[in-house]
Amino acid sequence: MAQQLESVFLDFSSRKLEELFGRIRECLSRLTPEQVWARGSEAENAIGNLILHLNGNVRQWIVSGVGGRSNIRVREREFTTRGDLDPADLIAQLEQTLSEASAVLSSVTPRRLAEGITVQDYQVSVLEAIYHVVEHFSQHTGQIIFATKVFTGADLGFYRHLSAAAQRSPGEKTP
Repeated sequence: MAQQLESVFLDFSSRKLEELFGRIRECLSRLTPEQVWARGSEAENAIGNLILHLNGNVRQWIVSGVGGRSNIRVREREFTTRGDLDPADLIAQLEQTLSEASAVLSSVTPRRLAEGITVQDYQVSVLEAIYHVVEHFSQHTGQIIFATKVFTGADLGFYRHLSAAAQRSPGEKTP
């Protein structure tokens, strides 16, 4: 029996958040604490601030908004924090939040996807809230990846499997 579209959406959303989290974790493993909290100017967010922001967003929109838990987010602190947290603690907090979000997503029924909820004074469906979080997480993960490449000058290898060398058959010579 074919998987229902709703299940595909929920499963993919959870897997995508985990994939993006893995990329963030890889980025932080390559950076010093100073790089994680570095800012080019006060108009920029440090990688650490972006991780705090992602944590707050997932917690508010999925854990609280969709899952019904109390909203404990203090959004302003996500941007005003300046190097107060160790990168390992940032990753641990985000991992815990994503674990809670995954549990929420696994409990969402197809019928609930169309249910209306209010998050940050926005009236959205549960489906829209989940879509918002995945899109938002992806956007900031891209910023973290870019900043990591700037700091390290390294190819992070996330798409190495798509390179021409990886596409050749074993024993095939380079043209």
